[in-house]
Amino acid sequence: MPVRYIRKVYADPMKRTLVRFAFVVALLVTAAFAQEAVNPALRPPKGAQIAIVVFEDLQCPQCRIQAPLVQQAAKTYKIPVVRHDFPLPMHNWSYNAAVFAHYFDSYSRQMGSDFRDYIFEHQPEIFPTNLRQFAEKFAADHKMDLPFVVDPQGKFAAEVNAERDLGKDLHLDHTPTIYVVSSKSKSHPFLEVKQPKDELFQSIDAMKAE
Repeated sequence: MPVRYIRKVYADPMKRTLVRFAFVVALLVTAAFAQEAVNPALRPPKGAQIAIVVFEDLQCPQCRIQAPLVQQAAKTYKIPVVRHDFPLPMHNWSYNAAVFAHYFDSYSRQMGSDFRDYIFEHQPEIFPTNLRQFAEKFAADHKMDLPFVVDPQGKFAAEVNAERDLGKDLHLDHTPTIYVVSSKSKSHPFLEVKQPKDELFQSIDAMKAE
């Protein structure tokens, strides 16, 4: 477009207003598209503005180390933690532990979360051959009987597979993968926390400030 034509457009108040309006509409459409493009796994649960989302493997030593920090941050900021099971193929009992966790989830989310913390607490003692014993002990401590077959229809395994697929959609290849997610920010609806010890609290502060 010739320079003299651009100057003429911006010299005309009506045309200048139309150009500004078109620019604002374009920005809004871009922001809305970006919001729609966010993977649903990276959004806070209903009713929360900010949350921590964790993809974890119950046999992963780093997951065990970082879990108390995540819980501390959630308690400090009074925000929810959304935990997803992402058992890695090189671990020989984490998938079955995740199935047990989903069994306890079926009673309550809190019980499922408590079971995951219990497994992390005893992680160094667990092997494929004694995993069920730990699940039975947890059930007994909560005045429950663990059925001989906890997943006869494959329902809980399907839930684990679905959560693992969520992680694959995000191209995850390690655990824990920790995000701070927000329903308030349109420009940065989520942040991956790569160094939780140094970055988790700062990331929450940054997201709250948006």
